[in-house]
Amino acid sequence: MGEKKGFFKRLVEGLSKTRENIVKGIDSIFSGFSSIDDDFYEEIEEILIMGDLGINATTSIIEDLKRKVKEQKIKDPVQCKQLLIDSIKEEMNVGETAYEFENRKSVVLVIGVNGVGKTTSVGKLAGKLKDQGKKVILAAADTFRAAAGEQLSEWANRAGVEMIGGQEGSDPASVVYDAVSAAKARHADVLLCDTAGRLHNKKNLMAELGKINRILEREYPEAYRETLVVLDGTTGQNALAQAREFKDVADITGIILTKLDGTAKGGIAVAIHSELGIPVKYIGVGESIDDLQKFDSDEFVNALFDVKPQE
Repeated sequence: MGEKKGFFKRLVEGLSKTRENIVKGIDSIFSGFSSIDDDFYEEIEEILIMGDLGINATTSIIEDLKRKVKEQKIKDPVQCKQLLIDSIKEEMNVGETAYEFENRKSVVLVIGVNGVGKTTSVGKLAGKLKDQGKKVILAAADTFRAAAGEQLSEWANRAGVEMIGGQEGSDPASVVYDAVSAAKARHADVLLCDTAGRLHNKKNLMAELGKINRILEREYPEAYRETLVVLDGTTGQNALAQAREFKDVADITGIILTKLDGTAKGGIAVAIHSELGIPVKYIGVGESIDDLQKFDSDEFVNALFDVKPQE
C-alpha cells in the first residue's frame, strides 16, 4: 500500500491550488449562511462552475445535494459539506469495468496532442502493467514527432518491455502491423500503442486512426480494444474542448489526465466525465513512474477537500 499512500499525499499536495480555488469558497458559504435557501445553492453552484467542474456536473451535483438535504431534513448549512462531498464522488465514480482491458488480451491506443505528456503516460502505463505481471509490448506509432520514438524507447528500457518502432516519418499503421505480429508471437497481454494526435488536421488524424483500426480488426480481432486520450489538466476548459474533438474522430473509452499537480483547474476531471460521458481512468500528478495512478473518485474528492481517508 506504500505507493498508494504516497500517491494520496502527493494528490493532496498537487490539488492545493484547486482546493484554494474551490474549497475555501465553499467553506465560507457554509459558515456564512445561516439557512439553506436558493442563494445558498446559487453561491455553491457559482464556485463549482468557476472551479472548472462544468455546467453539467454542477447542475447534477446541486440537484443531488438538494434532494439529500430534503430527504434528511437538514437545516444547517454546515451539515451540507459531507453531502456535497458525497454528491461530487457519485458524479465521478467510474466503476470496476473501467479497467477490463487489464484482464484481457488487449490493444490500447493512446492519443493526444503534443505537449500533454502522452508519450510519458504510455511509458508509465507500460511500467505499471509490467509490475502487475503483464507481458507488454509498446508500439511507437507516433512517427510524426521526431523525439517521440526515442522518448518511448527510454521508457521501454526503464520498464523492461519490448518496443516496436519505425523510422521517423514512416507509416504509423505499418508500425502497428509489426507490433501486432510481435504481440502474437510473444503472447503479449497488452499491446500499448503511442499514436500521434494532430487535432488541427482532423482529416489526417481520422484517416490515420481509421487505417490503424482496420489493421487491428483484420490482424488482431481477438484483442479487447481500449482508446485513451491524454489531456493536460492545466489547460482546464481547453482540455474539455480537446476531448470533445477527439471524441469526434475516435471511439474514446477513457481519459488520462496529466499535470494535475500545481494547477487550480483540477475540477476539470469532474467536468470531462460528466459532459462527455467518458471516464477519467488515470491521473498524473508528477514526473515519476508512480505519479500516474488509476483514478479513484473517492480518493480524488477526499484529496480535493483534504478529508483524511478512512484507514
